Amino acid sequence: MSLTTHLMKTDNFDYHLPEELIAQAPPRIRSHSRLLVHHRKENKISHHKFQEISGFFGSNDLLIFNDTRVIPARLFGHKKTGGKVEVLLIRELKTDHWEAMVKTSKKTLPGMHFLLDGGIEATVVKIIEGTVLLKLQSIEGVKTAIEKYGSLPLPPYIKRQTTDEDKDRYQTVFAKRDGAVAAPTAGLHFTEEIMNKIRENGAAIEMITLHVGPGTFQPVRADNLKAHKMHEEYFQIEKQVADKVNEVKKKGGRVISVGTTVVRALESSSQGGKLLPKKGWTDIFIHPGRSFEIVDAMVTNFHLPKSTLFMLVSAFVGTDQLKKVYEEAVREKYRFFSYGDAMLIL
Repeated sequence: MSLTTHLMKTDNFDYHLPEELIAQAPPRIRSHSRLLVHHRKENKISHHKFQEISGFFGSNDLLIFNDTRVIPARLFGHKKTGGKVEVLLIRELKTDHWEAMVKTSKKTLPGMHFLLDGGIEATVVKIIEGTVLLKLQSIEGVKTAIEKYGSLPLPPYIKRQTTDEDKDRYQTVFAKRDGAVAAPTAGLHFTEEIMNKIRENGAAIEMITLHVGPGTFQPVRADNLKAHKMHEEYFQIEKQVADKVNEVKKKGGRVISVGTTVVRALESSSQGGKLLPKKGWTDIFIHPGRSFEIVDAMVTNFHLPKSTLFMLVSAFVGTDQLKKVYEEAVREKYRFFSYGDAMLIL
């Protein structure tokens, strides 16, 4: 078996994680996470408080954040026959027509009607591969009703009900553009104070948008990576951001991606080492064997075994090396996944 074929096997991206290390709630104070720093050149790991992160950035650095906002996309209700229904809205395809995932006791079929939270009515228009197209109606207006009656869709590995605290803490402090069904979790640790310290150190900050979809939590089920189809996500990179990135790269500075969602957007828009302003959908699948044209360093959380995000970070660090870093994080009892601790890869 060649090395390339071996690396393309999904099982190669597995690792052991004790269940008690999966964070079930955010830290009491937003920035009070831990920070593992992996220095790639020296192949060295150091341990810090997240509040210290600004000290790693200086005047030649540009940090890119994702300003997407998580919508309260989970709605509960019942069928006309009385059976329970749970709906996770994914994206609006046209006015009041939403692609969604529907959980019911029986098969979902076109023409079915559901009555959801707050009197929102849903009709199944058609079945899409693995999802459905729903037409939503509400006297208050669909988007107003979703905002009012929906609940934030916490990841499946958080085994509790959503609380009022989540409404604040499962959003970044810079969230602006509605559209995500999952938070860009690397950004959850940042406060206005930390971002101001980064600017005071001479580093620049810019925003892009990528609306995170539910596929971010799904492990790769195919035995071989070549058989895995990525979910599409909408992203937007403005011209002034692309110009700033290209200016920093030209001067030999570092572009630091805050989160894998930013990596996906930036690398989807690169051409010959230059970043292009762009808006549209990306299904980019970054795994070992792919080089990075734009991103020089990244802030990220610790990701699920066999997930596309673990594979993306493996492409950046090296799979065997990343596993060693994760082993260290397990030994040191870092908290994993969305509400967990952070990692800075330099």
